[in-house]
Amino acid sequence: MNAKVLKDKYAQQAADPKQTVMSAYQNAVLRINLTKKEATIEPLRMDFAEKYVGSKGLVIRYMYEELKPGIDALGPENNLYLTTGPMSGTPIPCSGKLSVAAKSPATGTMNDCSIGGHAGIRVKFAGYDMIVFEGQLSEPGYVVIDDDRVEFLSAKKYWGLGSHEAEAMLIDQYGREFSCLSIGPAGENLSNMACINSDYYRQAGRGGIGAVMGSKKMKAIMIRGTKGVKVPNIKETTDRILEILHESCLDEENEFVFDVGTYAFLEGCQEGGIMPYKNFSDTTDSEWEKYNDSAVLPYREGKRGCGSCGLGCGNFIKMGDAICEGPEYETTAVAGPNAGNTDPAKIVKFNQVCDNMGVDTISTGDTLVWAMEMTETGRYDFGIHWGETDKMCEYVERLARREEGIFTDLANGVKYAAEKYGGFDIAKQVKGLEYPQYEPRGSWGMAMSYAVSDRGACHMRAYAPNEEVFAASVPPYTPEGKGQVVYNLGEFNAIKFSCCLCDLWGTVDYAIMAELLTLITGKEWTEDDMATVGRRVLNIGRAFNQREGFDRRHDTVPERVVRDKLSNGPAAGQVIPPEAFEDMLDQYYEVMGWNKDGTLPYELIRTLL
Repeated sequence: MNAKVLKDKYAQQAADPKQTVMSAYQNAVLRINLTKKEATIEPLRMDFAEKYVGSKGLVIRYMYEELKPGIDALGPENNLYLTTGPMSGTPIPCSGKLSVAAKSPATGTMNDCSIGGHAGIRVKFAGYDMIVFEGQLSEPGYVVIDDDRVEFLSAKKYWGLGSHEAEAMLIDQYGREFSCLSIGPAGENLSNMACINSDYYRQAGRGGIGAVMGSKKMKAIMIRGTKGVKVPNIKETTDRILEILHESCLDEENEFVFDVGTYAFLEGCQEGGIMPYKNFSDTTDSEWEKYNDSAVLPYREGKRGCGSCGLGCGNFIKMGDAICEGPEYETTAVAGPNAGNTDPAKIVKFNQVCDNMGVDTISTGDTLVWAMEMTETGRYDFGIHWGETDKMCEYVERLARREEGIFTDLANGVKYAAEKYGGFDIAKQVKGLEYPQYEPRGSWGMAMSYAVSDRGACHMRAYAPNEEVFAASVPPYTPEGKGQVVYNLGEFNAIKFSCCLCDLWGTVDYAIMAELLTLITGKEWTEDDMATVGRRVLNIGRAFNQREGFDRRHDTVPERVVRDKLSNGPAAGQVIPPEAFEDMLDQYYEVMGWNKDGTLPYELIRTLL
């Protein structure tokens, strides 16, 4: 169908003098009803944008407004949101991200994921700040968005294919001016670990976001945009952006991003005693140099960055028949030391298979290494042992297709598998989302970050190792002051991601973000505004989850973390006493102004709306 005819109605609404308008926004939301195969365009809620800026914050506010409490995350009532920010589509470095969000089928919480590549810029250039998918298709299909044109097409010939295979066919048909967002068999089969892929090797990875797309029977979304983004004083703005690029983004502190990518974290986590080993039973690996950057990067065949990227973290690696962009630290750690494997080619292969099957490497890896330990300790024989990385790849394909037996259960993630087979005490998850690859007994603040994250265990909300391990600015093995530390980190990331900036621009600060927003929107923003928005974003995420029934009871830590001492590395002997964990929770709730039970007072919720 063609949505262009709706532009006139939209233009009249946008011309309303009561409607606040800021530059750099398109002031347009494309709303696609998959059930009816209809598309409409409506003005962006600028009152939301003024409070939440864009991307992460903006989409959570929309979700709070539009998603009824208690809905089935895989039902037609759940929406799938693609959300940009005001910086998207501008030359601002590291602004090429896209927020992909929905209620999570894995956790029941809100879930916003950040995906790189070029899809975010193309959404913005197509003329939209946000695209909302409602309802469900009656049969497998894909949606083409080409500026004002929206088409619904059959995906029968793509259904069942790997994500890489489907994307290659679609890009061959439509051309590289389009971005493709696609799911693999895991998304089609509604796995809680299913991700959404774009540009082959970029993922919106966590919380089963690919299953939400699969529940809507959408194999792919094709997007092209040929428009631009309007900012005041374009020459002055562009000149200043270029200055900031050289003054901050290309600072020597960020050079590692281009040189080695997130492989840099492998050495830091090994030396800091937080790299997990064999399902988080211990830390550090004496053989880690067999799969570090020195072992893998000689096989690099190219580099790549996202749209508007100033750093270029992507490494194309080819080792034998294994090829991927990466592997990132998380994938390396979970398919390396956490699986008892030292062969880097097998790590690359695991990455490749996960991407094509459309599963998150973190959640899938954690679930499989848990199955390995269950087998090794005789609790339940899943038929997979430490170091059997070839079998990991086989299991990825089988769980993605939900083969009968254990694979149907493993596809649901470690929490649900442990509830059925036992081993809950060694299942590393919070709220149903599996642990990233940072051992919290070596970074106590990380245990807190995982516990209070709005989407379950997540390292992207408040990255405590930066302060406790890498910078060593606060002692890691104590609860003292950790509520404030985790809050400060969380507030900063909340506004950073609401600006749609990449995490790897490590030298950006509130002053830079405020200046950039002022330049491109025409509205004055201050450093205090950045802190205020960051805090507001943390609260609206918590408010959404509170409405779904979440409170202190769900801000948990796995039993192993509070029971078993580490044996190796700098954190040897460390365990987090339960009372220390509860103390950190009390601190965090006090800093946030929440009740002791982890809920927001009604008066606080009112200020968010």
